[in-house]
Amino acid sequence: QVQLVESGGGLVQPGGSLKLSCAASGRLFVINTMGWYRQAPGKGRELVADINAAGSTNYADSVKGRFIILRDNAKNSVFLQMNNLKTEDTAVYYCNADGIDYALGPAHLVRPWGQGTQVTVSL
Repeated sequence: QVQLVESGGGLVQPGGSLKLSCAASGRLFVINTMGWYRQAPGKGRELVADINAAGSTNYADSVKGRFIILRDNAKNSVFLQMNNLKTEDTAVYYCNADGIDYALGPAHLVRPWGQGTQVTVSL
């Protein structure tokens, strides 16, 4: 089945930058939307940014102007360039995809999630 593998999290000072990466793997699949969610301690999982196959993007208001979501369709990868990081950006970041896994059926919808990567913004 389609799996997502994330990388790029870590510890960074306020004002710093990090780039998260997520790659989808499988046998036969087509992905529509890929995105990044985050979950801070004691809070629910929230959408950070997503991007569809045509390149249309959505951003949470809290990250607009600071984060950029990028996609490489040929490599089934999505990236989140995080700039001017703030303490409140601290969370576990999860990659998400929405697509069709043809290995499971002719129109088998899937919504896999990455394992999560910790982003900590602190002095």
